[in-house]
Amino acid sequence: MRVIDSHTEGEPTRVIVDGGPDLGRGSMAERRRIFAERFDRVRSFAVNEPRGSDAVVGALLCEPIDPASAAGVIFFNNVGVIGMCGHGTIGLAVTLVHMGRIGPGKHCFETPVGDVTVDILGRNEVEIENVPSFRFRKDVMVDVPGLGAVTGDIAWGGNWFFLVSNAPHALTMAEIPSLTRTAQAVMDALETAGIRGEDGGKIDHVEFFSRPTDPTADSRNFVLCPGGAYDRSPCGTGTSAKLACLAADGKLAAGKEWVQESIVGSRFQAQYRPGDHGRIVPRIRGRAYVVAEATLLRDSGDPFADGMRGAP
Repeated sequence: MRVIDSHTEGEPTRVIVDGGPDLGRGSMAERRRIFAERFDRVRSFAVNEPRGSDAVVGALLCEPIDPASAAGVIFFNNVGVIGMCGHGTIGLAVTLVHMGRIGPGKHCFETPVGDVTVDILGRNEVEIENVPSFRFRKDVMVDVPGLGAVTGDIAWGGNWFFLVSNAPHALTMAEIPSLTRTAQAVMDALETAGIRGEDGGKIDHVEFFSRPTDPTADSRNFVLCPGGAYDRSPCGTGTSAKLACLAADGKLAAGKEWVQESIVGSRFQAQYRPGDHGRIVPRIRGRAYVVAEATLLRDSGDPFADGMRGAP
């Protein structure tokens, strides 16, 4: 299997460019279903230890349905498939530039949750127009064992998020273990209480916010992803969900820039335009860098040939 690795504002993406499974020519949602049901071994092989880590997000490059589109893509991580990935889309775009497949200008990528537009601004800088995003419920309270009542908003940005405005710990690198444990407890409590997204989808991302450390940013965040890894980038789908909440509260006007700072200090520049049916259409700008090209090998005698989960 041939892969190209990159990072987007610190968060790794591994694009499978050759050697992935044949998923047919159905919709990207159908191909994602087939990938999840029949080829989970391939997912684990590509991103889990010993070849990857819990932080790596995989992107299976697919032939698009519309020949005018630049690519189709299915995103996945250490535990399963995901709907959309903002940092991964930026990473994929820079990877395709690196491969000579696309150049400056606008391109369409097809994902299982809808088409996204990417605008190549430079060799390493990309702006994406994400899928329509919205807030589903405001001020939802969940009782978290050991923590008490936690209140947050439920919003869609390509994945389902629970957004907590007042972080329960300082958003510093030193507090990442505590933030991870607390965010996982919140995620578990939401599922136990039967609190889900509009379509019954599991809320599999928890996002904490606080004031930024850089005065030129608007907010700092910590995002826990499904599988227990935290996002090193400011999280493209999480930033989209945040914009949807700000727009719903009248706190951010269409076209006005919002700078989201991550737990490691990297940044996304974001804004939105009004969409249909009360949705917004977010635009996220960030940088990605190709860091490796590799061929992943599988030895049938290897006890961990198909990958293994790292320690939580």
